[in-house]
Amino acid sequence: MRPIAYLFLAASSLAVSAQTEVPDSVSTKDLLEFVIDAPKVIHKADMDVYHPSVSAIEHSKNGMELLRNLQIPSINVNDLVGSVSSLGESVQIRINGRQATIDQLRTLLPETVKRVEWIQNPSLRYAGATTVLNFIVSNPTTGGSFSSHIRPAFNAGWGFSYLNAKFNSGKSQWEVGANLKWTNRIKAHREFYETFNFPDGTSLKREENPIGGYLNNTYGRIGASYNYIKPDTTVFVVDLGLRETFSDKTCYTSEVWDSNSLLNYHLTDLNGNNGLTPSLSLYLQQNLTKEQTIAVSFNSSFYFGRTFSDYVMTIPDSQLPPMTDIYTNINDRNQAYGIEANYILTRGMNRFSAGISYNANRNRSEYENLGGSIFHQRQDKVYFYAEYFRRMGKWSATVGMGAQYTDFLFKETDEGNHSWNPRPQATLTFTPNQKNNFSLNFTSWQSTPTLAETNIVPQQIDDYQWRIGNQDIKTSSSYMLTFRYGLNLPRINSIFGIRAYSSPNAITPLFYWHDNRLINTYENSKGLQNLGFFFAPYIFVIPDWLNISGYLQYRMERMRGTGYDLRSNAFSGYAQIELYHWGFWLTAQYVRAQRDLWGQKISWGEDMNMIDLAYNWKRWSFSVGVMMPFGKYDMGSKSLSPILESEQHTRVNTRKVYISISWNLQWGRQKRGVNKLVNANADADRSTAGGK
Repeated sequence: MRPIAYLFLAASSLAVSAQTEVPDSVSTKDLLEFVIDAPKVIHKADMDVYHPSVSAIEHSKNGMELLRNLQIPSINVNDLVGSVSSLGESVQIRINGRQATIDQLRTLLPETVKRVEWIQNPSLRYAGATTVLNFIVSNPTTGGSFSSHIRPAFNAGWGFSYLNAKFNSGKSQWEVGANLKWTNRIKAHREFYETFNFPDGTSLKREENPIGGYLNNTYGRIGASYNYIKPDTTVFVVDLGLRETFSDKTCYTSEVWDSNSLLNYHLTDLNGNNGLTPSLSLYLQQNLTKEQTIAVSFNSSFYFGRTFSDYVMTIPDSQLPPMTDIYTNINDRNQAYGIEANYILTRGMNRFSAGISYNANRNRSEYENLGGSIFHQRQDKVYFYAEYFRRMGKWSATVGMGAQYTDFLFKETDEGNHSWNPRPQATLTFTPNQKNNFSLNFTSWQSTPTLAETNIVPQQIDDYQWRIGNQDIKTSSSYMLTFRYGLNLPRINSIFGIRAYSSPNAITPLFYWHDNRLINTYENSKGLQNLGFFFAPYIFVIPDWLNISGYLQYRMERMRGTGYDLRSNAFSGYAQIELYHWGFWLTAQYVRAQRDLWGQKISWGEDMNMIDLAYNWKRWSFSVGVMMPFGKYDMGSKSLSPILESEQHTRVNTRKVYISISWNLQWGRQKRGVNKLVNANADADRSTAGGK
C-alpha cells in the first residue's frame, strides 16, 4: 500500500501549493442549503447534491460513466466488474428514489440526469444502507430514447452488452430493455493448502498443485416497465423483469499431496448454479398536500433453479474407483414478497417521516442426491420506524427509532424462533463555512439468517468436512459510529474519518469435530468489533487535464466466538489517475481489496488494476482497455481455526484486452421524472452446495 500513500502525499502537495482562490460557480443560497466552492456541488444538511456539468455529460454515454465523471470523493466506480463502492463498502444505488441495480444504472442516459444526491448518512428510511446514491432523472414528454452498448474481450470469452428503449406520450412512459453478461470458460486455478488437526493430537496436511480450471458466469435479463406521472399529484409504476443465470460455475483441477499417504491424488472440485428469476414491482405515490406525501411499494420475486457441486478424488493412472466422490444437487423453488409504506411531512426546516414494511420468504429445497428429500423454510420480517429531522442554522440533527420483528419456521422439524431487535439512529452535522463540514452518525441494522445458514440437511464437502445449518441462530444486530470531516478547496476535495463498528451477536461459521467428521455450522458469536481510519481525496492536479483520486483505509478488527479470540489489522484502498483532453479520456486504476475478519477466517475480494482509453464522437463512444496489465489477480481467504488451518488464492486469467462501443439516441422534450421515495425489498433466497 505504500505506493498509494506516496501517490496521495505527492499529489496533495502539488495541488495545495498550486491553489488559487476562485469565485463560486453557483451563487444562490437559502435557509436550507449553501453552496461549496466545488463547481456544481450543493452541500445540504443531509446530503451533497451534484449537478452534472456539460463536460461531464459530454464525456459520458451511460449512468456509470457519468457517476465516475462527477468526481465524488471516496466513490470507486468499476464498470468492468459492475460495482460502485465507497471506502470498501457497497453503495446502494437508487433512481428517482427507488432502489436500482447496476444494470439499470448503466442504461441511464446522461442527458436525462438532472442531479445526483450523495447521502453519506442515510436515514432509517433506507433500511440499513451504509451510503446511498440517488439519481434524479427527467424523461421526455414526447418521443423517446434508445441506447446500446457492447464490450467484448479480444482474447477471452468475456464481455457485456445491453439494449434499452423508452417511448413517451404525455404522462405515460413505456420502457423495454435487455442485457447480457458473459464469462465463458475463463482460465482459472486455485492455490490451496489445508491442515486438519484431529482431536487425538494427530494432523493431516494437504497441498494442491494446480493443473488447470475454468470459470463461467453468464446471465441475461429482459425487462419492461410503465410509468404514469401526474406532476405534484400521483405517480404509478409497474416493472416486470426476467433474469436467467445460464451458467455460474467454477471448476478446479489439481494434484493433491497428502501427508498421510505415499501417493499424489488427482482432484476435480466443481461448484455452480443456474436458474430463472422472474420479478414484479408496483409503486404508488400520492401527494396529499405540498407538505405531505404517502408512498407505497410492492415487490415480488421467484427463483426456480438448481445448485450443484462435485468433489472427486482419484489415484492417477489407476483403474480403481474414486477414493472420494461427493455429488450434491439441490433444486430450489423459492418465493419472496415485500410491501412498504412511508409517510413524509415536510414543514419549513423540519421533516418527519414514518414507515412500516413486511417481507416474506417461502423456500422449498429438494435434494436430488438424497433421494428427493425436501426442506422448507418460512421467514417473516416486520420493520417500522419514526424519524425527525431539524435544521438549526449551521447545525442539523436527525433522531429516529426503528424496530424489526423476525420469525422463522422450519416445516420438517416444526421448529423455529423469533426475535425483536431495536434499530436506533442519530446524525449531527455542523457546517461552519463553505470549505468545512463535520458529521457524526450513529446507525444500526439487522442481519437475518440465510437459507444456507439454517438448512439442517447435511451436505458433504470433502472426505472429512460436512456442512449443517443451525435452526437456533437468531437475527443479529450491528451498530456503527462514524465521524467525517469534509474539506473542500479549489483544487482538492477530501474526506477524513473514523469509523467504529460492533456486531455483538454476529452470525458466523463454527467448526467442531463429531464422530471423526469436521462439522461446518453457524452460531451467534460473541461479536465482531473494528475501528477504521480513512482518507479519501479527489485532487484536481491540472484542471481540465489531470485528476488523481482514491482512498486509503486502515482497519483494526477483533472477532470472538466459541473457543477463539482473533485480531487482524490491514490496509485497503484504491488509487485512480485520469488524464483527459481533445476528446480522449485515459484512466488507470489500482485496487487493494478490503481484508475482512469474519468468524475464524480472513477473506478478501479482488486485488486488481486496469487501464482504459476512451474517445467520444457525437452520439458514439469508443474505448479500448486492459484488465490486469500488471501483477497477478488475487481473491481468497485464510482460515485461522486451530481445527482447520487453510489458505486459498484464486487466480484467474484476467489479463483481458477489450473494446467498448456505445451509441445513444434521444428525442423529445424534457420533464421532471418519477421521484420514488420507498422501495420494498423482495429478493428470493437460494441454496448453496459444497465448496470451500
